[in-house]
Amino acid sequence: MALSLKVAEVFVSLQGEGTLAGYPCFFVRLSGCNLRCRWCDTAWAWEGGREVPLKEILERWRASGISLVEVTGGEPLLQAGVIELMKGFLKAGATVLLETNGSQSLKGVPQEVIKIVDFKCPSSGMSAYNRYENLRYLRRPDQIKFVIADREDYLFARKKIVELDLVRVAEVLMSPVWRQMDPVDLARWILEDKLPVRFQIQLHKILWGERAGV
Repeated sequence: MALSLKVAEVFVSLQGEGTLAGYPCFFVRLSGCNLRCRWCDTAWAWEGGREVPLKEILERWRASGISLVEVTGGEPLLQAGVIELMKGFLKAGATVLLETNGSQSLKGVPQEVIKIVDFKCPSSGMSAYNRYENLRYLRRPDQIKFVIADREDYLFARKKIVELDLVRVAEVLMSPVWRQMDPVDLARWILEDKLPVRFQIQLHKILWGERAGV
């Protein structure tokens, strides 16, 4: 097991997004990101952080008494030791979520980990970094997330969902960019197109405010 990881923060909150939204969750946010999305809500985690031993992270999780764990960032897959961390959580009986920006290979991620993969839309400025080969590593419990800022993003996402038959690959989610996209418009577009995706709003933003980049 790798000795340590560069960590931005470790905390407990309610899961704010995805199919497990609303459940208490133990979050490990790793530092460092290779992308610079225009609407990123955790830009403060792009750099910095402190080295924390994997043993300490696992001990803090055990003390929390919470079975659901999310490893997020930043971009957690930039640190090789994250694989060992996830294996450690799994071995100890946790349900493990991995939130990734989709630019890094999922090949080494344990199958038991529920992978939440961002599919970058044009407004992010990072759509060229979508790693399409990662689709082969996804299974039905995994999630593909489109963050939508405008109509162009929605049309891009709709096209990719149809072209790549994404609803057969994993659960597909659509979320409006906080305070940039009217959730009602996005909900209406989904209904008009009868698009088989899960609409979501960031629950943590509603509960805790702007700083809650969970």
